[in-house]
Amino acid sequence: MLRALRAAGPLLISGLCLVRVIGASVPASIAITIGAIVSRLAAPSSGDLLTILLAPLAALGCVVYAGHLADAAARPLEFQARARIDGAHRAQILAMTTAVPFIAPLERPEVQQLIRQAAAEPDYGVTTPADGALAQLRWLAGLTGVVTICAVLAQFAWWLIPVLVVPAAIGLCLRSRQYSAAVRALGVAAKEELHADVWRRAAASSAEGKDVRIFGLGDWMVERMQDHILAGNSPFWTSVVGIARRSWIQFALAVAGLLPAYVLVTVAAGHGTTPAELQTAVLVSGWAVFSSIGSSDIVYRMAGSVGVLRARADLGTSLGQRRGTDARPAVVPPQVRGSLPHIRLTGVRFAYPGGSPVLDRLDLEIRPGELLAVVGLNGAGKSTLIKLLAGLYQPDGGQITAGGCPIDSAGWAAWRRRIAIVFQDFVHYEFSVADNVLLGDASAPADRQAASRSAAEAGLDEVLRQLPSGWDTPLSRARRGGVDLSGGQWQQVVLARALYAVRLGAQLLVLDEPTAHLDVRSESEVFDRLARRRGNASIVLISHRLSTVRQADRIVLLDGGRITESGSHDELMATGGTYAAMFDLQARRFADGDARATGADTAP
Repeated sequence: MLRALRAAGPLLISGLCLVRVIGASVPASIAITIGAIVSRLAAPSSGDLLTILLAPLAALGCVVYAGHLADAAARPLEFQARARIDGAHRAQILAMTTAVPFIAPLERPEVQQLIRQAAAEPDYGVTTPADGALAQLRWLAGLTGVVTICAVLAQFAWWLIPVLVVPAAIGLCLRSRQYSAAVRALGVAAKEELHADVWRRAAASSAEGKDVRIFGLGDWMVERMQDHILAGNSPFWTSVVGIARRSWIQFALAVAGLLPAYVLVTVAAGHGTTPAELQTAVLVSGWAVFSSIGSSDIVYRMAGSVGVLRARADLGTSLGQRRGTDARPAVVPPQVRGSLPHIRLTGVRFAYPGGSPVLDRLDLEIRPGELLAVVGLNGAGKSTLIKLLAGLYQPDGGQITAGGCPIDSAGWAAWRRRIAIVFQDFVHYEFSVADNVLLGDASAPADRQAASRSAAEAGLDEVLRQLPSGWDTPLSRARRGGVDLSGGQWQQVVLARALYAVRLGAQLLVLDEPTAHLDVRSESEVFDRLARRRGNASIVLISHRLSTVRQADRIVLLDGGRITESGSHDELMATGGTYAAMFDLQARRFADGDARATGADTAP
């Protein structure tokens, strides 16, 4: 936790340490000044009472004022330190998760649970690293106060120090163990809270809001969310109740330390062996030992932060076991720099955890500059093939090469700058249209001219003319001046993003159902443009609409985890295989649909 303080900066922490130490010295100073006041009152004097008490009262006022001043100065310093420390902590978590070259580790439930724990969301009762680090700083400053208090106690009898400090230390240890157990129980809740978050997000989402209202899911969703919250937090609540029930132990420890000290000091004062001012100072200092050695709030914050930092360390270890180091520069190997890659998948095998193989000894080549279409039934592994090609998953067997080299030979960052992919389940970023398109290569300086040409090529220019602020229109109704697009319009935005990446240097364009939401005319225009782009980039097209892939240079059929047919449209139709049967079936459907639309008799 103390290492976390480095994120706040040495100057800020030095100032905070100073004011906290000043504040920690206040209890002992108060004890001394009150003792001085009692001494003046007990001493026989014929002078004016105000004159007699003026000096010690002024000293007491200065001490109290210094304490309030130190507390007031500490608050803005802690606010700034908290922002820096927690900001650095969350940035580190983000760096951990984004540095993983593959998405498989992030899909593991235990990793998602660690991310949730390490995120330290205060809304769920978790203390952040800044809370714990600053609490530990207050605790250490409090220990300096305990030292000054012990110096006061030693003026009466040195043995008073262990009489008071030992019970206070035992109480601190017990509270630390209790709160650590509570924090561990709170960590168990993270798994169930992940499930509850699904329902929380769905209840507030406009996308799921349609189903919630149409099917009347509101009460059912709330019930499911509460079930997960209760299941996850029951151990934590049990720990909290246990702490409350055992709170008498802290009271007993305080009595065990304070009672003999107070009795012995009072008896000594009654026999006249102890001055009144020392008696008063000891009595005031006694309780300060228990309050300065660590309050329950400080102990809980420290225990909670230890759990968060441990989760962050476990997250780094868990991700590190799967990712290794990819510190190579994002450059293209000299032997393929400036040329379109000849990509080969040789004997590739892949299966998701716990599942049967999706791809099994798959062999495929993507020739430079060709338009390759990949077709197959649902679940054949077409989308998985794309994710392997992008390096999001690693094959269980076989290899993928570009220009004769493994695709990660120069590092995954370098390889991914050479490809542009439109996934079937693309993300709707609530940015402006311009930002959505420029994301195609966010690492390069924005090129508005290339973005405009890419938008025209994707058929997005007509949509732009209809938007209230054109390129600067936010694509979300939740933002001021924003709009939402239809499914087909969003598909044009994402396609423009991929084409923008190609214009900035990407050499392989992969499109997974890029026109599924487009009308027939728009779809035909897009494919005509893509066909004309062959040669500038290698294009891999996945589509269920077989009529749209007829222009491809080559069509491959993925079936049973392997490529079972390969050739041009005419060649595959001539062989009369699975592709020909699928094409004829779709052609008959469209013919029947057209006949019904025109009122023709379709009966045999």
